Amino acid sequence: MCPCRVNASYLSGWRIWRHSANPPSEDGELSGSMGLFYNFSVCLFSALGSFLFGDSGIIGSVVSKQFDLFQTYFHNPGPSIIGAIVSTFAGGCFFGAAAAGSLATRIGRKRTIQLGALVAILGCSLQTGARNVSYLIVGRLIAGLAIGCLSMVVPLYQSEISPPEIRGFLTGLTQFMISIGFLVANWVGYGCQFLRTDAQWRVALGIQIFPAALLFLGMFVLPYSPRWLVEKGRNDEAFAIVQRLHGTKDNEEFIALEFAEMKEQIRYEQENYSTQFSDLWSTKPMLRRTLTGMAVQICTQFTGINVSSYFQPTLYAALGLSGSKILMITGINGALGAVVTIIFIYFFLDRVGRKSPLILGSFGMAISLAVEAAINAKWGGVDSTNHPAQTAGVAFIIIFSSLFFSTSFGPVSWVYQSEIFPMRVRAIGTSVCTCANWASNVLISQVSPIGMARLQYRFYIVFVVTNIVNAFIVLFFFPETKGKTLEEMDAVFGDQVIPHALETKRTNNIGVEDEKSRESDV
Repeated sequence: MCPCRVNASYLSGWRIWRHSANPPSEDGELSGSMGLFYNFSVCLFSALGSFLFGDSGIIGSVVSKQFDLFQTYFHNPGPSIIGAIVSTFAGGCFFGAAAAGSLATRIGRKRTIQLGALVAILGCSLQTGARNVSYLIVGRLIAGLAIGCLSMVVPLYQSEISPPEIRGFLTGLTQFMISIGFLVANWVGYGCQFLRTDAQWRVALGIQIFPAALLFLGMFVLPYSPRWLVEKGRNDEAFAIVQRLHGTKDNEEFIALEFAEMKEQIRYEQENYSTQFSDLWSTKPMLRRTLTGMAVQICTQFTGINVSSYFQPTLYAALGLSGSKILMITGINGALGAVVTIIFIYFFLDRVGRKSPLILGSFGMAISLAVEAAINAKWGGVDSTNHPAQTAGVAFIIIFSSLFFSTSFGPVSWVYQSEIFPMRVRAIGTSVCTCANWASNVLISQVSPIGMARLQYRFYIVFVVTNIVNAFIVLFFFPETKGKTLEEMDAVFGDQVIPHALETKRTNNIGVEDEKSRESDV
């Protein structure tokens, strides 16, 4: 008898009911809690690559006026130099993300993560030992290559090892670890400002080396992506990993069908399609995938989040705040962002889907920034002493980033771009989307210091407008992907050509020999 479609899964006692026409049944439950705990552990550890992204946010504290010894050592760099120091990192990220697509296909997701960690160690070491601005910028560029690579391949790896019912949660750990990285960076920045030697900024930059080294070593014991193994013909290894990740003997039939679906889809793609870069726009459904994936990342940057992340101390200074209080508030904001992110991805993302949070978050961020602009226009300025206005200004910066961004584009962008492409171009497609993120990041990081200096409070209005535009882009052009397997995305985007084993409860595209092999594996 064929099993029912999986209706529930467990992770440490948490049950998520699927929206299915079939009622829950005992046979249909994914009851391998130990397998799911291992799945969670793998996704969380691999997200150290995302932690490095967040930890790199230490540069916001380092280039602030509170790091006076940094300012003295580098001869008080102006806005254009500060913009170059910040944006060069994003430029490196662009090229790192571009290279990672090919690497992830050839050497695998696991080895690409390790390579990214090694490059991160080099780049962070160069920053720590910088003797001049050029030295620092080169270190930032190399570290950017690593973070660009990791920002692309980590959510890709997580999505390919996650069961569909909790893929939003597990892939959303990317943004959670980014938040934790920024949290650590903010409090390290707060503490290091009190050092009265060059260690003030060298220690802050050097701390990034440790998570990179841990990630490189730890990945040796983590599994390969089973979908990548199937693509390389290593089916026995892939099936063993799927069993370990997604359950126990209680859901053997589900695991067998899930693996068959992977194998059938990848086999069909290998036999009927190429894996060229041009495949990303060769058909209307593929073009829609590509444009949607790029759009979610470009929209993320045009929320204005990285103005807040990289230049948060400058925003507080514009309200009249000064001294150590600025970095303390920055640290509090980081802590709140991490808490809100984990609550959102754990309890809500796989229930409410992807579109609704993006739309609501966009309008929420637009309102927050509009209020922030009004506060700065009437009561802002470095000489301001209006404490109620300062409190309100700080509150709306925190609401913007820790509430609305952390429950929308923050986690959803990484989940969405990594789940919409077919296997044959998933690495390339994810790479292109991540490049779009970093290209936008370069633009915004470079112009933001100049924009804040010249436009002052009016600079907020730019992002009020872009957030409203983001909401309508999502509303009219983004399909919902909640609860679908990666193989079922062809139905979402309108180019399904073979039945799915998890829907038909039987294999559809593998021969007799493959079927016998699968049954013997079970």
